[in-house]
Amino acid sequence: MTIRYLGVMRGVGTLTGGEGEDLGRAEYDIDGFLTRTGEIVASGELRMDAEALTLVFGRVGLRLLTEDGQRLSVRFSGKRPGEAGNAAHVDVTEGLPSAKKWRH
Repeated sequence: MTIRYLGVMRGVGTLTGGEGEDLGRAEYDIDGFLTRTGEIVASGELRMDAEALTLVFGRVGLRLLTEDGQRLSVRFSGKRPGEAGNAAHVDVTEGLPSAKKWRH
């Protein structure tokens, strides 16, 4: 399978729940890739206050609303961070920009 690196999205946003409730401020670094079939996939790191991250880890229906107006559906895909951990791995499942809009 041939995968092409598209670039990275970095910034700050607000993590929201399924009902639109504000779950906290989050920083993100997300890498995007274009698959051989033309699908864009992305994953990366989400950082937020350790207490808030503990409360939201594993929830479904999460969206990251970025400062530039994107609405990214995210799901946690790594191990649960420890009590003091403020970072977790996420996969982006919806809302990704087109291949041309990624930064190298």
